[in-house]
Amino acid sequence: MTPEYIVEMNHISKHFGGVKALQDVHLNVKRGEIHALIGENGAGKSTLMKILAGAYPKDEGTILIDGAEATTATPRAMLDMGVSVIYQEFMLAPDLTVAENIFIDHMQQGLFINWKDLKRRAKEQLQKIGFGNIDPGKKVGELSVAYQQIVEICKCLAKDSKVLVFDEPTAVLTHSETEKLLELIVKLKQEGVTILYISHRLEELFAISDKITVLKDGKYVDTVETASITKEQLVTMMVGREIEQLFPERNAEIGEEILRVENLAAGDLVEDVSFSLRKGEVLGFSGLVGSGRTETMRAIFGADKKSSGKVRYFGEEVNFRSPKQAIRKGIGLLPEDRKTQGLLLKQPIRYNATLVSRQGNGFINHKKEQQEVRELLARIATKYGSTEDNADSLSGGNQQKVALAKWLAVDTKVIILDEPTRGVDVGAKTEIYRIINELAESGVGVIIISSEMAEIIGVCDRAIVMREGRVTGEVPKENLTENHLIKLAMGV
Repeated sequence: MTPEYIVEMNHISKHFGGVKALQDVHLNVKRGEIHALIGENGAGKSTLMKILAGAYPKDEGTILIDGAEATTATPRAMLDMGVSVIYQEFMLAPDLTVAENIFIDHMQQGLFINWKDLKRRAKEQLQKIGFGNIDPGKKVGELSVAYQQIVEICKCLAKDSKVLVFDEPTAVLTHSETEKLLELIVKLKQEGVTILYISHRLEELFAISDKITVLKDGKYVDTVETASITKEQLVTMMVGREIEQLFPERNAEIGEEILRVENLAAGDLVEDVSFSLRKGEVLGFSGLVGSGRTETMRAIFGADKKSSGKVRYFGEEVNFRSPKQAIRKGIGLLPEDRKTQGLLLKQPIRYNATLVSRQGNGFINHKKEQQEVRELLARIATKYGSTEDNADSLSGGNQQKVALAKWLAVDTKVIILDEPTRGVDVGAKTEIYRIINELAESGVGVIIISSEMAEIIGVCDRAIVMREGRVTGEVPKENLTENHLIKLAMGV
């Protein structure tokens, strides 16, 4: 008799030192369904999936796959039982070809590798899921992020995986790439593959999932039929309170012009960009991935060299040759990739939060510094164990808050936030929006680069739209709609 559930995780608990990451968690997934897993950052979603993948050992509980208990839950054992996880950081070899990556575990069927047959089999796998246009002989490192993800999926399917786990799969994809991936996931479900799907984007969960399991603070909350619940009810389950308004009201007074950029050009992705920013204003930068938004800000900040154009700061022409010069003038930049550019993951939270404010300070009073960091992190509702814990011990949302905290510790006049809420849950998003409002109300000029149109509309006073390195339009608050932003981003 076939078991009702293909995945059964019962009474799962996991501790990391004194931190209870999971406490008595249950997850039951039916065969051939798309089952979403949701919760705030730090709720335990990724930890639970790493236990399912055999990457972490569980402290307590049982795991059954297709009715058989996983007694030795190692990554190899779980793969053999048919469970594959597609993490945000892909497990691919960039210098190997697509075909080699897909069949990396079983390339050799005899003494020699039949390269022609390997490419043929890879082509079949790619065609099966509708991506036959990907060249199996091309190096994976030369593919776009979206296509690398397709290779990762093919790699899992080549191992006859019955259960595919997607951990934040659309975090680095464009809108159109996201739509294609969601279509593919639905197609995989129709072919009998069971999908476990982690995402902070509620619209994705409502578009494709059959059921949703909610975790909060490492504990099981409930499993619900997606069709029977609203977004508002789901958010309340996640955060334990109702979020009346995702985008809090702001009472900032927009004042004098503090930054003016004229005909800026830099590298291949910035051509003839002009805009201005006023005191207390939140200015959005919208556009498709690759439109040149990030590169524009890096050129202003001195991280990249500008080839022409002028930058005026409080009326004075400036030409920052390094980020250090921009920081000294009171300009801050929160980069898009917090893990490699925004934080020193292997350094204490305290050190990360004071990274900018300690520049040029010879003597440091550690006791006073710890107290200041605790007050700073409390102000932005950061969850952490000790200020001496490394930054990589934090959940994604709390890492982002620490990355932001270092700019709140100094007297910043202009702050540039590049994708400030990417990979961050609903509760943490609201906190970050509140911080943005506080900055604007204190007279700081805020620039937000965001690929989420709802964020641009909900947070910004006006928006600049870019396409292929150029500004295609400026949209005032009263005209900020998805329709307007999409048209300008697509060059319509």
